[in-house]
Amino acid sequence: MNATELYELTVSERRRLAALLAELSPEQWAADSLCQGWRIREVVAHLTTSETQSWPEFQATVAAADGDINVACDRTARAHTARFSDAELLDRYQRRVPSRWTPGPDAHQGALAHEVIHGLDITVPLGLPGPEPHVAAAALAGGSPESIAFFGVDLGGIALVADDADLTVRSDPGDRGVTEVRMPAVDLVLAVTGRAPVPGHPSEAV
Repeated sequence: MNATELYELTVSERRRLAALLAELSPEQWAADSLCQGWRIREVVAHLTTSETQSWPEFQATVAAADGDINVACDRTARAHTARFSDAELLDRYQRRVPSRWTPGPDAHQGALAHEVIHGLDITVPLGLPGPEPHVAAAALAGGSPESIAFFGVDLGGIALVADDADLTVRSDPGDRGVTEVRMPAVDLVLAVTGRAPVPGHPSEAV
């Protein structure tokens, strides 16, 4: 999938999520997300950081967190949640729908993955519709072992295969001697990113 196609999917997914966010009640904004320690509003604040924090500001936050990006993102999300109301966070998210932001130079798939994964952090606990299977698949398809390893999920001996989209994820793309586990693309994304257990993994039977 080329950069233009990935960008179009990203914009479409943002537009879909913005419509869902616009209908949330105050109680839903305050509900726990799939991101440990974050409510729905912290997730939205994190998604809008690219529009509210400059690159030098982000670098300064990371430096203050001793180089730990996760700590820096957590501090920023909490600070923005304290600073902005839910309505302001929604407005910022709506305005970023057409954004060309990527998490790195030409990281167009990363931008889509960022939207899909954190979108699921919001929609799953609230029982709201998730992305279409082909969108979920595009967020991870062709991802490097390093990008998968970032989430710390053990896929040793397992190949996760979407049964409703073109997506297969394994820890070592060259390893064919693995057990295939089939599941919907959205569930696959949740498992690979540590949001849900990996079906069929030996650790699940312990």
